[in-house]
Amino acid sequence: MGLLEELTAEAGTLPEYITSLTEQEMEMRVREIKRVLGERLFIPGHHYQKDEVIQFADAVGDSLQLAQISSQNSEAEFIVFCGVHFMAETADILTGDHQQVILPDMRAGCSMADMADIHQTERAWAKLQDYFGDTIIPLTYVNSTAAIKSFVGKNGGATVTSSNAHKMVKWALGEKERILFLPDQHLGRNTAADLGVQESEMAVWDPALNSLIHEGEMAGIKVILWKGHCSVHENFTEKNIEQVRNTHPDMKIIVHPECRREVVEKSDMNGSTKFIIETIKNAPGGSQWAIGTEMNLVKRLIKEHPDKKIISLNPYMCPCLTMNRIDLPHLLWSLENIMEKTPQNIIKVGKDVSDGAILALDRMLARV
Repeated sequence: MGLLEELTAEAGTLPEYITSLTEQEMEMRVREIKRVLGERLFIPGHHYQKDEVIQFADAVGDSLQLAQISSQNSEAEFIVFCGVHFMAETADILTGDHQQVILPDMRAGCSMADMADIHQTERAWAKLQDYFGDTIIPLTYVNSTAAIKSFVGKNGGATVTSSNAHKMVKWALGEKERILFLPDQHLGRNTAADLGVQESEMAVWDPALNSLIHEGEMAGIKVILWKGHCSVHENFTEKNIEQVRNTHPDMKIIVHPECRREVVEKSDMNGSTKFIIETIKNAPGGSQWAIGTEMNLVKRLIKEHPDKKIISLNPYMCPCLTMNRIDLPHLLWSLENIMEKTPQNIIKVGKDVSDGAILALDRMLARV
């Protein structure tokens, strides 16, 4: 491949030798490359990916789970991560030096993770230390950049997942008087509220204004929520719930805790992606469900469980735009480059950042 083709592919415009193929031809070629590379290749696929990509995944799961599985496949030289940038970073942190983590499309990011960059975080931390002294421990959702994970690790904190957030927030509040929860305010608020923290004891840090938003005495603050959110889950609303209640009175509503507090409160159940998948899987035939999470996953659950009536909580919801960047042509392009011994879009996290991030991950793993 020439330099121009490489640059245009990295920018999202694929070379003609890929785009001229039919879908069937691309699928056949991916299968052939997988056969040739064998155990040298491992393809993890996040739950929110398109079916055209998921069909070739060697493992399907949440971001941290996939990074851990990738690290266990030590014979794999190439980890072609079908997810987003922060997931590939975590995979690189956990895998060996002999392995290369590749993101098929560098435009595949996470808007939530991008809402907290390291410069904003360091600036906020300095100001919060002035306000509260050494009374704060930072926690970050795994949906964050490697730099944020590293910052948290170096400052005595840990990562959290949507599955273990309650356990980790409880641990953190036992370590210090206050926590700074990055980057998703909704998961932080829902978790803290479930643990008995009052709304009056929560504040929001606005990185754009570099200021703390809170009514009342600052001394009573226990949880400082970073003003970030998931662009998909924030679009589920109370009106969506009212509509389902009116049109499908027997339908259960299950949502992800990245949704707004009022949506979580009015739903029947809430939990991680894994929790949602397992709940639907174990539900009796004939049961009815409205699901508040990413559309690719909802469509997959509808297809996998024809014995149940399943709809999206928001019928007008679109799939996550950045997750949707990974498609069959980009997957094939990545594999073709590996075959040509010119792998592209290699994700590499520097040792200083990696060491701090591992501290944050290890503190979580030691407690779950």
